[in-house]
Amino acid sequence: MITDVIGARLGLHLTCSDLGFPGPQGPDGARHPDFPWETASTIGALTDITRSEFMLPTSRTSTEAQSVHTGNDLLGPLQRWTSATPLAEGLEALQARSGRIGTTQVEGIRAATAMFRDLDNRHGGAVSRKAVIGQLDDAVAMLNSCSYTAATGQALFSAVADLGSVAGWMTFDAGRHTSAQRLFVTALHAAAEGGDKALGAHILQCMARQMSHLDHYEDALDLVALAQFGARRRMTPATISMLASLEARFHAILGNLDDSERAADHAQDAFTRIAEAAEPAHMAFFDAAELSATLGVAHQIAAKNSNGAHRLQRAEKSVSLINQALAHRPEHRVRSKAFDHLGLARTYVAAEELDGALLETRQALDLFGMVESRRVADRLVELHEEAEPFADGQAGGELRQLIASAVGV
Repeated sequence: MITDVIGARLGLHLTCSDLGFPGPQGPDGARHPDFPWETASTIGALTDITRSEFMLPTSRTSTEAQSVHTGNDLLGPLQRWTSATPLAEGLEALQARSGRIGTTQVEGIRAATAMFRDLDNRHGGAVSRKAVIGQLDDAVAMLNSCSYTAATGQALFSAVADLGSVAGWMTFDAGRHTSAQRLFVTALHAAAEGGDKALGAHILQCMARQMSHLDHYEDALDLVALAQFGARRRMTPATISMLASLEARFHAILGNLDDSERAADHAQDAFTRIAEAAEPAHMAFFDAAELSATLGVAHQIAAKNSNGAHRLQRAEKSVSLINQALAHRPEHRVRSKAFDHLGLARTYVAAEELDGALLETRQALDLFGMVESRRVADRLVELHEEAEPFADGQAGGELRQLIASAVGV
């Protein structure tokens, strides 16, 4: 009753959880990946998550990531994405109330999405996370209250899904993993309503990267496989190459080095067929630098899992590829450059070349000072741990001290 009264005064649909009360959580399953693949449920889930994100406390805790869904609890519901149908053909309007939207509004959402992607690349996800959630809330209001044709509705859902994927990515970069996963799942539902399988594959690879970051490597590989299967008839060469490069990386982590090599070859072959003008906007990030960096990290991981001459060979290949990535990175990809220098530092540690690792760590820390990214901080902590066997040496000790001063380990 309280939420009904306050909601009526504000002109908003509120749930008990929005006001901090126990009780119904809004749309069935909105806080779990397993909710219906249908229009009303998708809009309800999007509304629920944007509203609740504004009311979450801003503090981050080390236990927050433990609440993410993993294994079959996550993969089971998402498998239905492959057969989900888009917004019904011939539907003239959905919950028509006031105002009618067309291509102008859809293009406005896409322009805002491009702007937020650029901000994320330059400054990290934490800086503009709340702003992108606010933009997403406005876009969801269009879905929920305006009238539109079926064709415009599909385009609108696709645009909202892309904006939601950016919101999820920025939230992931800020270290809020449970919220990021909810954003990714609802964005995937929106992409299904928009009939945009290619965008759905992109969202799934974002989720795979998050699972890998949280050490759920089998889940990461399964998410890549789900993306490859679900979008198999809609994948552009860039999407094929991107997914194969991630497959190479995750196989390397799991110690499947032959499978990693095969996937890397597939990624490089598909990349040669890319025609930039034919690629969707959300794939603009996957350029020659991104391919080289992803495969370079795969070789760096493989080096750690190898011995003797094989370790040296893989480390040399990693250094070559990541240096190629740095040479071709656009200036605005500040966070990516930080990751590249960290990748080189970790490769040098694997090869026991601590002077090189120290040099790259310094450059990574310079860039870390320009972005707010929990992911970069987490990678610095991992490098600090990997360098522990060399803590008694001058370069290794200085490397660890620099990181400790920067991130407080």
